[in-house]
Amino acid sequence: MKTIHLICAARPNFMKIAPLYHALKKESRFKLEIVHTGQHYDYQMSQAFFDDLNLPLPHHHLGVGSGTHAEQTAQTMIAYEKLCLEKRKPDLVVVVGDVNATLACTIAAKKIHLQVAHLEAGLRSFDRTMPEEVNRIVADSISDYYWTPSEDANENLLKEGVRPEQISFVGNIMIDTYCMMQNKIEQKETYHQFGLSRQNYVVLTLHRPANVDSLDRLELTMEKIRQIDLPVIFPVHPRTKKNLEQIEQLPKNLKIIDPQGYIDFMSLVSNAAYVISDSGGIQEETTYLGIPCFTLRDTTERPITVTVGSNQLVSVDNLLDRIQYPKKGEIPPLWDGKTAERIKILIRDRL
Repeated sequence: MKTIHLICAARPNFMKIAPLYHALKKESRFKLEIVHTGQHYDYQMSQAFFDDLNLPLPHHHLGVGSGTHAEQTAQTMIAYEKLCLEKRKPDLVVVVGDVNATLACTIAAKKIHLQVAHLEAGLRSFDRTMPEEVNRIVADSISDYYWTPSEDANENLLKEGVRPEQISFVGNIMIDTYCMMQNKIEQKETYHQFGLSRQNYVVLTLHRPANVDSLDRLELTMEKIRQIDLPVIFPVHPRTKKNLEQIEQLPKNLKIIDPQGYIDFMSLVSNAAYVISDSGGIQEETTYLGIPCFTLRDTTERPITVTVGSNQLVSVDNLLDRIQYPKKGEIPPLWDGKTAERIKILIRDRL
């Protein structure tokens, strides 16, 4: 029996490993072990997603917790290496996305000669001030298999010297998760809980340091939100909440709520008029749903959401102008809910 480690650390990772876990658990020759490094550890940021996505409790919990980028990366490397050396080494390590655990577990695994597959490989913002960009570049420089969500990711990897036979264009695993949970999401109608009506509110998410760590910038963003003529519902990341508390008067149309589980959050997104965000994953989900998305960033590692999908890159200064011109876009190739099945075939052939 071949052992496969599925590495997860933060809420975007949980959504990406879920379809793959459910596809592979049917294969008797594979032993699946979920390794949770512990970057997101409270209920709403972690366990709620496991519950929503029908995932078992993690087989291994490294308990790393929060800290600086260096602290998280170093502690995760130490803890994951210890796990692999003290117990049976996995035959394949699957890392996802671009969080610190993606980088740390890739390095630790390769140092002890394990095979690593990067799910969502090849994405590039070309902005190395983003810690996620550094994580993506380093992980992709030493992985063995590259599972990409879009053709631009293939092109990036080839330019960086990855051999074509190592790259597999598999599609977008986040769309698998939505398709897997679509019935529950459509039945939920979470917006009713907050006194909202369908397509008559905006979803806001902010968590990137560039947007939330500067009080001046956060205050400017809140001033723009104040001028939107719809209710704006804001599931607040814990770090962002601390910074918001320093603002004397928040907009009256802003509804601040706790972080939501996957089903509740996607119910809010799928019924919104539009979304304002600085997230990576939401750019993809809104593109699939045809929901206009305005991303408060200068760059994106998911350019296909702009060139094909419903996403637009905006600044705080031009936000109010740009929301007057939403777009729905189209669904990119292989964003069809079948990515996990394509990956399962690849793993069958290689293990």
